Amino acid sequence: MVKVITYGTFDLIHPGHIRILQRAKQYGDFLIVGLSTDAFNHAKGKSAYHSYTDRKIVVEAIRYVDLVIPEVTWDQKIDDIQSNQIDIFIMGDDWKGSFDYLNKYCKVIYLPRTEGISSSKIKNDLNGHL
Repeated sequence: MVKVITYGTFDLIHPGHIRILQRAKQYGDFLIVGLSTDAFNHAKGKSAYHSYTDRKIVVEAIRYVDLVIPEVTWDQKIDDIQSNQIDIFIMGDDWKGSFDYLNKYCKVIYLPRTEGISSSKIKNDLNGHL
């Protein structure tokens, strides 16, 4: 069984989120999502509209996702990869190069983002910045 992992906040779910999860699942048999907790988002200076608990419910309902685990720190990725026997780590290409150090533990793949959509764009649009 090939295991894949990706990470994110996954707030305000949009087609870009679904596409990256769908493409990530195509690389393996079992997809784990490391979902940023509220405390971790706060530490990153990021806010989410939905709580971790609510985002977890939504992400778990996406058919491509097999397991959701909490992402509580930047430094947990190596432990997650090793403890879950991960074969492939996937992130959007806006992170290209940031996680190359993980190649020592598994294959690292950066997937192209969906053009024209992001949670930030949605938040700006909702705030009247169309």
